[in-house]
Amino acid sequence: MPFCPHCGAESAAGARFCAQCGSAVASGCTGCGAELAPGAKFCAQCGTPVPGTPVVAAAPPRAPVVAPSAPVVAPGLTGARSLAVDSRRTVTMLFCDVTGSTALGEQLDPESMRQVMSRYFGEATHIIERHGGTLEKFVGDAIMAAFGIPVLHEDDALRAVRAAVQMRDALAILNGEFERDWGVRIQVRTGVNTGEVVAGDIAGGSTSATGDTVNVAARLEQAAPPGEVLIGEATYRLVRDAVSVEAVEPLAAKGKSKPLPAYRLLKVDAEAPGLARRLNSPIIGREAELEQLVEAFERVSVTATCAVVTLLAPAGAGKSRLTKEFVERVERHATVLQGRCIPYGEGITYFPLAIMLKSLAGIDDDETRDEARAKLAELVDDSEEGKLVATRLAGAIGLDDVLGRPEEISWAVRRLLETLAAERPVVVVFDDIHWAEPAFLNLIEYLAAFSRGAPILVLCPSRPELAETVPTWASSLTNASSIVLEPLGDAQCELLIANLLGEDVAADLGARVVAAAEGNPLFVEEMLRMLI
Repeated sequence: MPFCPHCGAESAAGARFCAQCGSAVASGCTGCGAELAPGAKFCAQCGTPVPGTPVVAAAPPRAPVVAPSAPVVAPGLTGARSLAVDSRRTVTMLFCDVTGSTALGEQLDPESMRQVMSRYFGEATHIIERHGGTLEKFVGDAIMAAFGIPVLHEDDALRAVRAAVQMRDALAILNGEFERDWGVRIQVRTGVNTGEVVAGDIAGGSTSATGDTVNVAARLEQAAPPGEVLIGEATYRLVRDAVSVEAVEPLAAKGKSKPLPAYRLLKVDAEAPGLARRLNSPIIGREAELEQLVEAFERVSVTATCAVVTLLAPAGAGKSRLTKEFVERVERHATVLQGRCIPYGEGITYFPLAIMLKSLAGIDDDETRDEARAKLAELVDDSEEGKLVATRLAGAIGLDDVLGRPEEISWAVRRLLETLAAERPVVVVFDDIHWAEPAFLNLIEYLAAFSRGAPILVLCPSRPELAETVPTWASSLTNASSIVLEPLGDAQCELLIANLLGEDVAADLGARVVAAAEGNPLFVEEMLRMLI
């Protein structure tokens, strides 16, 4: 039975809020799951602090100063152990608050109010965690979440804005339930901001973040109209290639000498990569690798065979730029198909296949499943085998409730590609395969091992960690090869800078960028963007 850590009252199993005082209920220890005694500040089994309780050492805890409408920020941990493990890191903070909760409380009895809020908070928590975020705390009717604690991801900002949009969209569905059962609807407003915070004892599970970044996220949330998401300047810079926004009037904020730039989030591209590149500059330092790819394509075209080429390089080293150049070189002579693996989410195993097939068949996201299946069926003939291929592909990408076995899906993909390759060579680009699920890697290896009489080149750009996570990748294939992109030399970086900015580049600026970029083209571009 969970107890309220504030008033000690017993609460129903699964309750998130106390029916007596309305405070958040700690149903069990966050460290070991043991039941907590009423009023406990620490778990009696493992010593983990109870959420919402300041951890004190010799000095008494400082009382947090809370503005009437601002979220509560937990006081910093004062124990010596906590001071030793506090860390600074760049994260993205998300604040989401239910608007009009006072009026809502007048319409509902306390039990109904608790059920409505618990239902929404449960769904919001699920969305945050699905995108790799960490729920920091509930503050009244608000949620505070961090993306980048305890684990940093290169696309934390994009994860946060995607979570914000999905939370808003989920509420539209939940409101149908709330209106049916309780005759009410709720609205939320959200603020998202990126910057440096001080995080608590991450190893010990106390990840509470503090700092100006948190305060700005809260200010953005307070300024957002109901049903809207406002993002800060730093967040926008990180996600600008994946979102549509509308600039709003800069926000005045207490303690800030200048108003805060803010943007209303309109749309998020579900398929945009977390790390976008500007790919319109001339290719530099990758001419030899480009010729290797062209030769591989010519080889499969002449011999009517399948080959796999893995393109290995760290983020920003030029895989996307090289791939784009290669595709432009061969697309007049080949059918080019592209898909991309993603690092997290539900149903991601065949996500790259879904991107590839939807593009090939011309399937729009707003089409019904029947319409999409009809378009998919047009890719194959009307034979029994063709119908089976279409059925297996539909199941793999969520257009059919029946999901075939992995080997059946691999067979269907092979037969489709062989059918396409009977007309002209096929180039398939599966990007970011270091994030691929094992079943999808098996699919690629199956294509290389069993495709016959069909010119198919499978290009797999990947980060080097693929060799660490899957050391046996393609090792049994005689028709598989790898190309490793080395860092650019200083002269090549200088040429890249000249191409991006023109010839009149200050020598000291160019030298600083070259030294700091360490041969990474993306680093060159981003540093120039910050400095110019």
